[in-house]
Amino acid sequence: MQFQIGDMVTRASYQMDIMFRIIRIDETDQHEATAILHGNEVRLIADAKMSDLVLIQKEEQLTREKDDERKINESLDLLRQDYQLLREKQEYYTSGQYQHQEQYFHMPGKVLHLDGDASYLKKCLDVYERIGVPVYGVHCHEKKMPSVIDSLLDQYRPDILVITGHDAYSKQKGGVNDIGAYRHSRHFVETVQKARKKIPHLDQLVIFAGACQSHFESLIQAGANFASSPSRVNIHALDPVYIVAKISFTPFVDRINVWDVLRNTLTREKGLGGIETKGVLRVGMPYKKDHEST
Repeated sequence: MQFQIGDMVTRASYQMDIMFRIIRIDETDQHEATAILHGNEVRLIADAKMSDLVLIQKEEQLTREKDDERKINESLDLLRQDYQLLREKQEYYTSGQYQHQEQYFHMPGKVLHLDGDASYLKKCLDVYERIGVPVYGVHCHEKKMPSVIDSLLDQYRPDILVITGHDAYSKQKGGVNDIGAYRHSRHFVETVQKARKKIPHLDQLVIFAGACQSHFESLIQAGANFASSPSRVNIHALDPVYIVAKISFTPFVDRINVWDVLRNTLTREKGLGGIETKGVLRVGMPYKKDHEST
């Protein structure tokens, strides 16, 4: 069967568990071409011989995408519930615990989201918009991230930095603790290190870093507040968004319990982890509508 770039496929040798899209076809092998694959729902990069690929029919693709959308909406509902509780609590304390008629405005933390996958970046930006997180999105290949992070931080001055894309662990290249056995973990680590050199304080710039199967320990040691993947499992394309939203909507006077962040993600503690971190939301008053005079 002839496959083309952009086709949605699964791998027969892995029981057709993950839906991929073909991003490149390598024909240097004289015997059989190799397809380079990006996960459609998980941040995994893989390769497979063409004979191992199974084309996903449109009906099955729609079924998988509907199931994924259901999971996304469940996580978004949890995020909205959390945000509403945080908002009520913060307004209660900001008002001095007295009832009055003043209205408040909220300033969620600004996000710089650096992503190695343009289609994933678009998905993430759509969700950020749906839940009201201010964000700047930049598509950049993982290998180039260390060289551009300084200028991007100067340009956007974010409260939260996301460094993600695709990654994968290969046991043929080394042991699980050998960062050289990972596709892009070392690039993520170097990017985090450069960001931390510029902004050392863990609560001044909150960093999420990593993708599927990334070297979690190295990312945390480099200075990330949250990272993937403690159990070297795949993470969902939108998992970074859920973590960032929780941080963005938590008041700066509060510390975030790590489990409270992870429980809204689709991968949870096997795929994601982190350290205790302050929120970045600020509340002000009075709120002025656009049509009111200043």
